[in-house]
Amino acid sequence: MTNPPQPKITLVTSDEYRENYANSIQVRANLWDFFLMFGKINQTSPDSVSIENFQGIYLSPQQAKALFNVLQQNLQQYEAAFGEIRLEPQAGASGDLIQ
Repeated sequence: MTNPPQPKITLVTSDEYRENYANSIQVRANLWDFFLMFGKINQTSPDSVSIENFQGIYLSPQQAKALFNVLQQNLQQYEAAFGEIRLEPQAGASGDLIQ
């Protein structure tokens, strides 16, 4: 049995393409899709934080899992080259630190 020929893949950048920096990602999921909302966190004072959301992306569950696999593989390669990425502890609802 022979494998079917692989299609030629051409990457095209649309006129609407933009690159941006995000330090906030919110995720929502339902039966049909995942929604990723990207934004930037701005802390103007110790008691004031604003999040400016600038892009929302819908993914099918299959694409979300594929993204997870690609990110996991790339994070493992990054940590093998540069060391472990440590997340800052966060306070949970009860005030306990979550690591």
